Amino acid sequence: MSIQIRPGNPQDIPAIHALVRELAIYEQAEAEHTVSIEEMKEHAFGPQAYFSFLVAENEQGQILGMALYFFSYSTWKGPCLYLEDLVVKEDCRRQGIGQLLFDKLLQIAKTKKVGRMSWQVLDWNAPAIAFYKKLGAQLDESWINCQFRKEFIENY
Repeated sequence: MSIQIRPGNPQDIPAIHALVRELAIYEQAEAEHTVSIEEMKEHAFGPQAYFSFLVAENEQGQILGMALYFFSYSTWKGPCLYLEDLVVKEDCRRQGIGQLLFDKLLQIAKTKKVGRMSWQVLDWNAPAIAFYKKLGAQLDESWINCQFRKEFIENY
């Protein structure tokens, strides 16, 4: 199977949205996935682009996986690449697609001269943790994630 990794375009958003929904179901958080296809398209390709993404596509043009990322800034490290989601369709896993997506992300990180590339993984997601360790990722369990949810922000 020949896989091409390429930057995403507006026509890819429905497939990306479906992959994110698949991830939310896997992570037992389907109700948390509230962004619509139209909103996602606006957030990626509107006047204020919040994220970029890569797609893994087969010879037939089917999207089998994706990596959604954005750039942030660390006062310690400078520009950083944050990987929000990496998803490969369940029936396409263990075929090297995740590795290809990471290879391209690392090329982007190197080109942009980022000080760090980071992402999160649920502590119970053993297959993903094993994959990241195999890639050489450092897992840092010393930080606690904090957040304000939309409802809190709106009512503040």
